[in-house]
Amino acid sequence: MYLIHHFKTGREKRRAAVEVSDITAAHQASILQLENNHAAALAVLQDEHNCEIRELVAAHELEKTQLKENFEKLRLSLQDQIDTLTFQNQSLKAKADRFEEALKKNTEEQLKIAQAPYLHLEKDLKSLKHVLELKNHQIHEQEKKIMELEKQAEKNLILEEKITVLQQQNEELRARIEQNTVITRQLSEENANLQEYVEKEVEEKKRLSRTNEELLWKLQGGDAVSPVKSPPASSTSFYRCSSGNSSPAKARTVRR
Repeated sequence: MYLIHHFKTGREKRRAAVEVSDITAAHQASILQLENNHAAALAVLQDEHNCEIRELVAAHELEKTQLKENFEKLRLSLQDQIDTLTFQNQSLKAKADRFEEALKKNTEEQLKIAQAPYLHLEKDLKSLKHVLELKNHQIHEQEKKIMELEKQAEKNLILEEKITVLQQQNEELRARIEQNTVITRQLSEENANLQEYVEKEVEEKKRLSRTNEELLWKLQGGDAVSPVKSPPASSTSFYRCSSGNSSPAKARTVRR
C-alpha cells in the first residue's frame, strides 16, 4: 500500500509540475507574441507615417517652388508686354496727332505722308490682340494651378487628420499592450502561487504518508503483542486513510 500511495503521490506531483510548466510556457509565448505584434505594428505605422509626411512635404515644396517661378516669369513677361504696349500706344498717339495735323493742312501729299506709317496699323492691332488673348489664357491657366494647389493643401490637412487618428490608435494599442503586460504579471504571480500550493500539498501528502507508516508500524506492533486488542473499526479507518485519502480528520480518527 505504501508503494501504491507513493506512486500516486509522485504521479500527481509530476502532473502538477507538467501543468505548471505548460501554463508558464503558454504564458511566455503569449507575452512574446504580444511584444512582437506590437513592435511590428508600431514600426509599420511609424514608417508609413514618415514616408507620407516626406512625400507630402516634398511634393508641396516642389509645386510651390514651381508655381512661384512660373508666376514670376509670367509677371515679368506681362510687365514687359505692358511696357511695350504702353510705348506703342504712346507712339501711335504721337502718330495720330501728326496725322490730325496733316489732315488739317488738307494737302494730299501731306495726307499720304501721314498715312504711310499707318498702312500696317490694322495688322499690328490684330497681332497685339492675339498676344493679349494668349496672355489671358496663360493667366487663366495660372489661376487654375493656384486653385489646384489650394485643393492639395486641403487634402494635406485631411491627411494630417488621418495621421493624428493613426497616432491615437497607436497610443490605444500601446495602452492595451501595457494592460496585457499587467495581466501577464498577474498570471505569473498566480502561477507562482499555484506552484507553491502544489508543493505544499505534496509536502503535506508526504507528511501524512509518514504518519500512516508510523501508525501502521504501531498497529502491527500492537497486534503482535495482543491480537484481540485492536477492534475492527480501527482497521477499517486505517485502511481508508492509507488507501489514498490522507485527510487530517481521518488521521486524527485513527489516533483515537
